Parts: sequence; C-alpha cells; structure tokens
Amino acid sequence: MLAHRSFWGPELVIARRPGGQGRFSVTLAGGDYRGTAGVRVAADAQLLLRPGDRSSPGPYGGLGLAFFGAEGERGAGYLTALVGVEAAPGRRRGWYAELGLGGGVRLSLGRRFRRFPPWW
Repeated sequence: MLAHRSFWGPELVIARRPGGQGRFSVTLAGGDYRGTAGVRVAADAQLLLRPGDRSSPGPYGGLGLAFFGAEGERGAGYLTALVGVEAAPGRRRGWYAELGLGGGVRLSLGRRFRRFPPWW
C-alpha cells in the first residue's frame, strides 16, 4: 500500500569523500506533492563499509537532517537515517540504490559520476 501523501521527483546529490570510509552529501529534490510543487533538502554523513572496492557493490549507511516543504503546506525538518548499496565504490562511476527514513520512507535509485579534479 502506498502512503496517503507522496512526493515524487528527481534529485541531485553532491557528495564529498575526504578520505577513508567517510562521505558527506547534500541532496536537493524537487517534484510533485499532492498536485503542488514540493522541495526536499537534506545533508548526510555516511559511512562506506568497503570504500575502495573496484569490482563488487559496497554497502553504506548514514545519518542526517532534512527539510521538506510544499506550496500551501507548512514545512518540516526531520532527522534521517539511510542504508544503501553502490556499484564498485572505488570506481569513477556506477549505480546506487538507497532506502531512507525521516518524515516518511524514501527510495532513491541513481547513477554516480565523479568528474572533479583530485585536489578538490
């Protein structure tokens, strides 16, 4: 059964891996919430269990904060938790799948690209 209220839309994630097993990410999603425009902004700290694996999927988890707002609705902030898996975390690109909780259930499927210079 689907939720009584759902939010559907694309998201853009920008993440930084300063080294080791940690990663910080900021997510911006826009879409449809009960027929009106909605937005979700989130920031997470994540732990990658196999960050250098170049051949098999690697699991990760994280905690963070999110804000959700929609036209004609009162905005709300949430504590979030997530678990996910990404293809070959040590490679420059691959897919990812993520399940999150915080103000509801969130499912994300996407493609990851790394195109920044190594000094950044």
